Amino acid sequence: MASNNIAVAIMAGGKSERMGVDKAFVSFRGRTMIEHVIRRLEALGDEIFIVTNNPDSYSHLGLAMVGDYYKDSGPLGGIHAALHYAESYHILVVACDMPWLDESLINHMISLRDSADIIVPRWGKFPEPLHALYNKNCLEPVERSLESGVFKIVGFYGRVTVRFIDREEIQRFDPEGRSFSNVNTPGDLSDAESS
Repeated sequence: MASNNIAVAIMAGGKSERMGVDKAFVSFRGRTMIEHVIRRLEALGDEIFIVTNNPDSYSHLGLAMVGDYYKDSGPLGGIHAALHYAESYHILVVACDMPWLDESLINHMISLRDSADIIVPRWGKFPEPLHALYNKNCLEPVERSLESGVFKIVGFYGRVTVRFIDREEIQRFDPEGRSFSNVNTPGDLSDAESS
């Protein structure tokens, strides 16, 4: 695999309250959710790791793991951990419950990596910050947000350069925007199995 200075960080820190069990390990079409994510992304980066505060649960996957440096800070704390831990300059951050990730869309995002500090799809009104490419320039602004108690992910976006990929551009690769569908509830899982 050629080096592209990309790390892949799989976020597995959610409480999965609506699902009732850890979403990462919910079975979907013969594999767990996180296994689907790993299989789609493992060839895209020079390094791949899981961001989790429960490493024992994920050790069987054989991947490196990192926990939050800022505890109880939600997904932004996970993004910080990924930025801090990665050796690569660019870090693709994805949630562990996105079984329809589209490699062609992600490769398009990677091709844009030098155009901004963040490359982030915006399918609807809001960006998809857990399906985004960040670079190391984001680390210090993220730390400032966390230290000031601002945990909203997009809260630091104004301090870095951002390249949004809007619906029309996304549809060239993923016409229905399935990449951003995650499985939060048993009903979501049932719908996903039947689709």
